[in-house]
Amino acid sequence: MKTWLARRVLAAGLVSLIAVAGCGVRPSDVIRVGDPPSGPVARLTTTTLYLVKNGRLSAVTRYGPPRSQADTLALLAIGPTPSEQAYGLTTDVPPEAAPFSVTDAPGRQPGHLAVNPSTPAGKLSTLAVEQIVCTAAATAPQSPVWVTVVGAGQNVGRRNCPG
Repeated sequence: MKTWLARRVLAAGLVSLIAVAGCGVRPSDVIRVGDPPSGPVARLTTTTLYLVKNGRLSAVTRYGPPRSQADTLALLAIGPTPSEQAYGLTTDVPPEAAPFSVTDAPGRQPGHLAVNPSTPAGKLSTLAVEQIVCTAAATAPQSPVWVTVVGAGQNVGRRNCPG
């Protein structure tokens, strides 16, 4: 009885193999459809910015194209994404603080940045200044970093990220 079953399984396998081999697909020449893709490859990086949750700074990582320090700081003025809002994150940086400019602090050693928001620095809350300082420090190529926030002729002093 085992021999009979083995022969049937073998016969079914051969019939399947013949059916697949003779399915009617014929060979063809290479079909040209155009040039292969070219150009630069999109590069994604991580960006760390500091938002607010329950009155405290909270580091957030976003993925996307490379951004300048000023563009990263502008994200603070835009505020959290919908998913970040759902997590309870907010921003104290007002929308009118953008655009920002970031330069090496004049007359200082490397590692000292001057951040210029578009609003008077004295009108920014302490939490907004901390968001700006920590986000600017996170984008700096070296650490530790000291940041001076200067806006509309007002200076809130040299600080480093408390977190």
